[in-house]
Amino acid sequence: MRALLLAACLAWSAAQAGEAPPAAADPALEARVMAVATELRCLVCQNQTIADSHADLALDLRRQIREMLAKGDSEQQILDFMTARYGDFVLYRPPWKASTALLWLGPGLLLAAALGTLALVLRRRSRLANEAFEPDTPDTPDTPETDERRDRD
Repeated sequence: MRALLLAACLAWSAAQAGEAPPAAADPALEARVMAVATELRCLVCQNQTIADSHADLALDLRRQIREMLAKGDSEQQILDFMTARYGDFVLYRPPWKASTALLWLGPGLLLAAALGTLALVLRRRSRLANEAFEPDTPDTPDTPETDERRDRD
């Protein structure tokens, strides 16, 4: 049984090693690949850069970046190519445009709406009479009086 488990683990690790993305022979090139990859959003994961993602599309895009850098394209040319192909959404930090204004202003608008709602609720509650709220009941041992209140509720 152990031999079968060991063989299965070895086969799995060999299969995983075969799926690893090819690293560039030049460490400087690989550093440039990762610098460009951190500027691009994974289209599958959407909350990760393609440098952090392990999705197949991210692996393909990193390979494509590596090839483009090796043939002499600049980082800006690669970003322009990816933007032309996938739109502004592929950029991890999209530019300020009318079409991306909601991306930039949305979190602030949501925070302002939440704070406004909180202020409105607190103002309305402060205007209510004390009878509108349930009275605080002290923690007391069982007495005939508390038993009667419990039976009524």
